[in-house]
Amino acid sequence: MPATKKTSEYHPRAPQNLVKFPNQLAASFAESAIDHTLRKDNKEEWSAANASNSESQPLNAPANQECRLLPADIQLEPCTLMVADDHPVVREGLVAVIERQCDMRVVAQASNGREAVDQFLSRRPDVGLLDLRMPVMNGVDAVVAICERAPAARLIILSTYQGQEDIYRAVRAGAQGYLLKDAPAEELVRSIRAVSSGKSWIPAAVGAVLAKRVTDRELTPREMEVLRTLAVGKSNKEIGVAFNISEATVKVHVTHILEKLKVTGRTEAINVAVRRGMVDMDSTMAV
Repeated sequence: MPATKKTSEYHPRAPQNLVKFPNQLAASFAESAIDHTLRKDNKEEWSAANASNSESQPLNAPANQECRLLPADIQLEPCTLMVADDHPVVREGLVAVIERQCDMRVVAQASNGREAVDQFLSRRPDVGLLDLRMPVMNGVDAVVAICERAPAARLIILSTYQGQEDIYRAVRAGAQGYLLKDAPAEELVRSIRAVSSGKSWIPAAVGAVLAKRVTDRELTPREMEVLRTLAVGKSNKEIGVAFNISEATVKVHVTHILEKLKVTGRTEAINVAVRRGMVDMDSTMAV
């Protein structure tokens, strides 16, 4: 009588450990690489794998991620975020985009720069998203305040502005990313994953502006003060009185400002300063 082969039925594990995970690592992976892998954008990888292995994929898998079963003893921690923006509609929209990601979670929100500093330092999220222009304290000053207390903080500035000075000040203050608000949602997600893994995120157009700003000569703090007073129409005599310096000294500062900005007159200097983001006319006029 011929020997019979023993067979056993395969029963998949229950879905209690269902998580989203890149397809190409389904067979095997190192525990130490899980966190890094989950922070990558896998849109192209899943699409290619889905074309050749569509029968094994869930029918409702999203376009950039898929579901896999992981051992129960492996705990995957989501990337935690703080979102700071003074416009509720914008803030809620950012939160909605982030919460759609399986590996991200918003743990704090703020409506001004001071709240952003307090929330970040109390909740210690992995990444902070901060609007550039906020009341009470602007985004750059908030970045400086956070980095003074938490030097390893990972921060991204969100802005509708791409002036040289805005970008330069944000990066120099300690921000690892600078993203324009008209960027698509996919780019927002990629920037978060990049910064959370210790990388920088500067789009090409923003990088070009930043590179040009780095090569420019730096204005001294006093020259910046004089430039701001020029912007509100103060005369040399009025500037001298305001800063307790002579009118001749004011003229020297103005000459240096024109040279460094590569302009020939005061009006042109003000226009260049506003365009670069060196002078905020709204806040300057309010002083």
